[in-house]
Amino acid sequence: MLLALTALELVGGLALGSFEATLLRYPTLLVLVPVTIGTAGNLGSVLAARLSTAFHLGTLQFAATDDQLAGNALAVVGLAVTVFPAVGLGGWLVTAVTGTPRLRVETVVGVALASGVALGAIAVLVTVVATYTAYRLGLDPDEFVVPVVTNVCDVLGVVVLFVVVQLLVG
Repeated sequence: MLLALTALELVGGLALGSFEATLLRYPTLLVLVPVTIGTAGNLGSVLAARLSTAFHLGTLQFAATDDQLAGNALAVVGLAVTVFPAVGLGGWLVTAVTGTPRLRVETVVGVALASGVALGAIAVLVTVVATYTAYRLGLDPDEFVVPVVTNVCDVLGVVVLFVVVQLLVG
C-alpha cells in the first residue's frame, strides 16, 4: 500500500509541475495550494476517524439510510463550505501583505470555495469507499483509511484546484 501511495504522490507532483506557469503568474494561487490540499486531507481524516470509531462500535451500516453516515458526510461538506472561503480570503490577505495580488479577492475566494466544495465531496466519497474496502477486506480502518484518504486528497486537491482555476480564472 505504501508503494502505491508513494506512486500516487508522484502523480500529484507531476500535476503540480504542469500547473507551475499559472501559479507563478498568480502568486495568490501558489499560497492556496498547500492549504487547500492540507485542508481537504484533514476533512477526510476527520470523517475517517469518525467512521472508524463507528465501525469499531458496530454502529456503522454502510447503507444509504444510515443517518450516522449521512450526518457525518454532511458535516464534512458543511465544514468545507465554511472553511474554504476563509482559506481563500487568508491566501489573498497573505499575498496582499507580502506583495501585489494579481487576482481580485472575490476571485480567490470563489476559487477556494469551488475547490473546497468539490474536495469535500471527493473526501467523503474516498473516505466511505476506503472504509468500506477496509471492512470488506478485514483490515483495521484506523490503519488503512487515513493514509489512503490523505494521499488521494493531496493528489486530487492539486487537480481540482487546477481545474477550478482554469474554469474561473482562465
